[in-house]
Formats: sequence, structure tokens, C-alpha cells
Amino acid sequence: MLRFGNVPFGDFKVNDRKYDKNKFLIHDYFFGKTLDKVRPGGVIAFITSKGTLDKQNSEVRKYIAQRAELLGAIRLPNNTFSKNAGTEVTSDIIFLKKRENMTDIMPDWVYLDTDENGITMNKYFVDNPDMILGEMVMESTRFGMDSVCKPYEGIELKTLLNEAVEKINGEITDYEIGDIEEREETTIPADLSVKNFSYCIVDGKVYFRENSIMAEQDLPITTISRIKGMIELRDCVRELINLQTEDYPEENIKVSQAKLNRIYDSFVKKYGIINSRGNRLAFEADSSYYLLCSLEVMDSEGRFVRKADMFNKRTIKAYKEITSVDTANEALIVSLSEKASVDLEYMSKLTNKTQEELIKELENVIYKVPMEDSKYVTADEYLSGNVREKLKLAEALVETQPELKINVDALKQVIPKDLTASEIGIKLGATWIPTEIIEKFVYELLDTPNTSQWNIKVKFYKNTSEWYITNKNYDYSNVKAYKAYGTNRINAYEIIEKTLNLKDVKIFDTETNAEGNKVRVFNAKETAIAQAKQDQIKQAFEDWIFNDQERREQLVRLYNDRFNSIRPREYDGSHLNFSGMNPEIQLRKHQQNAIAHILYGRNTLLAHEVGAGKTFEMVARCYGK
Repeated sequence: MLRFGNVPFGDFKVNDRKYDKNKFLIHDYFFGKTLDKVRPGGVIAFITSKGTLDKQNSEVRKYIAQRAELLGAIRLPNNTFSKNAGTEVTSDIIFLKKRENMTDIMPDWVYLDTDENGITMNKYFVDNPDMILGEMVMESTRFGMDSVCKPYEGIELKTLLNEAVEKINGEITDYEIGDIEEREETTIPADLSVKNFSYCIVDGKVYFRENSIMAEQDLPITTISRIKGMIELRDCVRELINLQTEDYPEENIKVSQAKLNRIYDSFVKKYGIINSRGNRLAFEADSSYYLLCSLEVMDSEGRFVRKADMFNKRTIKAYKEITSVDTANEALIVSLSEKASVDLEYMSKLTNKTQEELIKELENVIYKVPMEDSKYVTADEYLSGNVREKLKLAEALVETQPELKINVDALKQVIPKDLTASEIGIKLGATWIPTEIIEKFVYELLDTPNTSQWNIKVKFYKNTSEWYITNKNYDYSNVKAYKAYGTNRINAYEIIEKTLNLKDVKIFDTETNAEGNKVRVFNAKETAIAQAKQDQIKQAFEDWIFNDQERREQLVRLYNDRFNSIRPREYDGSHLNFSGMNPEIQLRKHQQNAIAHILYGRNTLLAHEVGAGKTFEMVARCYGK
């Protein structure tokens, strides 16, 4: 058995009573839980932060070592996941093989050691430096000074990784199960009326459906009796849910509730509450077990409090179809609720009005979408998003489509007010600034000779979002490039290129160690000098960028068109109809609006405070049509 993945990372714990005593954070929890799930001999390959192997507290590593053998580990450079995850973090791939039996003998990799450069890390990496696919250095991080694995320049990670994987020694062995008396399992084709992963009774015998077959259950008599009792209870609950969903008369609901009370009371008298351990072990495999658990209200300590409201109240709001309305506004509300869109054909049927009449009555409430045949959207949708681009399109089409004049007038009213230069902050390295402006800054700052300007050019590669300055060493006699804004270790063109790519300047020396190998050593003094020059260049850019009227106007216009063009949409969920919801639950206005946001916005962050009702918002949207 093999388990692999990228474990989640966070400074919080998972609520799982089995592991609470270990006080695992979420990434440690995934190791512990997975080790319990794989069989002896099974292999785990997890990507995790370097903290798993390098943190001072070794308790988690001891826990893992008791249960698994370390086959090997690979340390990845801190930029490995920068493109996918947008973050730089040193990570490890850890390969483990579950032991047949636990051990108290702790291997070396449980402990930390120090490498030849004085950096503290897991002893495995100190003993196996070839499994580190980069250079370990100390850097200032938000946690203070910490070790970081920096990538090697000019060497592809793929090549290093392939070589490192070859050094992992391990195999997945067959797991031998002891002699167990085999029995022939009785199976029958699945009854399609039985839900998948559910128990059922056929000719007085208990079967369990799994996909296309149902297998007879060979269990103790008491367990079989518990299962039969919960099957009867489950079927009664489903019947009651169906009666409420289909809006049956109250007398039918009362009869079904009386039946549910009778069956539940009889079951509890024999076998205890549904949430008891015995009933859980007997029926947990059934997909409806947790539905039955909801019949009991429990306190925070897991003690029974009372029966749920379902035993004596309607808990489901039945769906009622609306077939006609009087006004265009009412038709719009119904269309948004039922179709989640402006469906003019559907609205026409509700009102017996033509689509043209509806459009006229809903002027400034709905808008035609240019370039899309006969599509209309609500004002809150159309008058949001990139309204500058929408205005340009509407103005371009209004001569041939006069009906779009209403769009133009409305969009002009909501265009964000232009920001002024004093309200716009531009840093050296902003990717939206034209390359010719950056190039002009470089030439003016360093007084680059005209003859050198032919060779020294600033380029920006959109695919990688990287800046590049060609022939950075060409202007070697320029005092400003090598003295005023550069140093004898790094010239100003190189510093500007690093600054454009949002990198701090760092100076390293190459030395030969005791083994005769060349190593790069951080030069703090030269770095401090170079970084001071970098700060001078940054300040010079901020002083220069807006000091020319024409350039200022160009950049202000460019910035507003590109970044100050979005008008957030305000969602209104007051029209939504939550059929199937417990009628005693009344959603607050912000919850209704949040559900509308999920429904119409397609990607949504529910950034409410704790207790504001996020869970119900998500459930309501998932349950809705």
C-alpha cells in the first residue's frame, strides 16, 4: 500500500479525539493518521515543510520513528512551489515505511546536528548532504534568523530530483495475512432501490450494498438485531422527510411522526441511543448513520439532551412552484430565484407579456449585454466589474445599436473617480510600467553614453514576469555605474536589474574548503554596501518618476485604466427561495446576500467573523438548485 501527498500546513490542531493527547498540529496529524491507515510494510511519501525534520522539539519525529522506518528524505529549494503556491518555503519529501511492530530504539534522524557551516538541521541531511538540492544558508525571516535552502543557479531541479530519488532505498513488500478460515461470501445483484453503501433486509437476512452487489452480513446476532432496528428507523425517517418535502397534509405528517416516535422509543429501550458506541460500531458503515444521529440533540460532552424537532414539528419547507405574477418586477424576482438569471422567455410566460414589454418596464433594472444575442443581466451585475472596458465597448457599438445608449449613460455614472499622481505609489519593479520609461530612468540616472545605449537595453518578459538588462558590464568606464550607484563587486546595472525583479542584493565570495571543494560564503560587509546603493537607486526612482509632466500624465492615465476600473458588485439575496429549509430558521440579510454572491459570483470568500453563519450559507447554497 502506498500513500503520497502534500500535507496541509498550519499553526492549528485537528479535532480528533484519538490524537488529541499528542497535541499534533495539522501537518503532524496527517503523518500520525496516515501511519495508522496504511498496513505494515506500506510506504508513505509526503511533501512537508522543513519543520517536520528540523524543529527543535523531536516528539513528533519520535512518534513517527516508533511506527515507521525512514527510507530517505529530499530537501527542496525554497522556490520549488513559488509559481504554483505563490510562496517561498523550504520543503522536504519524506519517504517512510510502516513497521511490523513498534520500537523504542530511536534512529539518528530523530535528532538534530550542525553542518560544516554551523547550520543546525536534521542529522539525516548532515550525514547525507547530497540529498539537499540547494545551498543551506541563514536568512532573516518572520520567525527570526532561520535556515533556508536556496536553489543552485544554472542547474534544473528536475535533474537533481531524479538523481536524489534514485538514492532512496526501499520497496513495497507483500503483506502476509495469517491463516484465516476462508468462507464463501453470499452475494446477490444490487437492488437499485437500495442506496449505495447501505444495509437492507432480503428474506429476513441483512445485506450491505456496495456498488453493483449486495453481500450478506455474517455478524453476531445482537449486531444483526441492532442493524435491523436502525434500518426500520432509517426508512421511517426517509419517509417523513419525503412527506414534508412533497408538502403532504398535516395529518399525514402527524401519523408519520407518531410512527417515528414509536420506532425510536422501542429501539432505544433495547439498544440505547443511536449515538452510543455499540450502535455506531454496528451501523456506521451505512451512509445514513449520521442522518439518524441527527435525531438526537447532544451536549458538548456527548450526553443525550432531547429528541430532535423532527419528532414533533415540520422541519422542511416544501417547494411551491410559482406559475404566474402580475408585474415585470415580480417576474424578475421569480426568474432570479428559480433560474439564477434574467430569463425573459420564462418571465413572459409568468406575466403573459411580451419580452419587449418586459424590457421596457425593467429599463435601468436590467441591461442588454453587448455582443451577446438577446442576453440581459441585472443592473448590479452589468454595472460592476471592469466598467471602463464595458464603457469602451458600449460606446463603440452605440452607433449601430442605439438601444445601448442606456448602457453608456449608466456606465458613465459608475466609473471610479480618477486617482491623482499623489495618490499613486510606484515602486521600481512594477510590471505595468512601459519598458521605455524604465530604460529612460536608467540612462538618465547613470548618464549612460549614447554609444552604450545601443547595447544596454531594458527588456520585460511577460511570460515569466521578469526584467532583464542586456550587456550589464558594457559600460565599464562609467563612474556612476561603478562608484556612485554601484560597487567594485556589483555595478549599478546589475543592482537595478535585481531591484526590478524585487530581489535584495547579496554578495558572496567563493572559497575552497578543507576537502578542496569550492563553496560560496556570504559577505556581509560587501552586501551592506551594495544594499545601501540599492536603496539610493530606489529613492532616486521615486523622486524621478513623476517629475516630468508628460510622463506623469501618461502613467496616471495608464494606472487608472488598468487598476482603477473595477467596481465591486453588491449582491442582493432577498429574492432567493430556500425550499427544503427548516421553516424555523430565518437567514439574516448578510447570509442571504452571501448565498447570492456564491450563486452568481461563482468564486466567493466568506470572510465573516466566527459565529456569523458561514456554515449555513455554504449548506444552503449546496442544497439549492
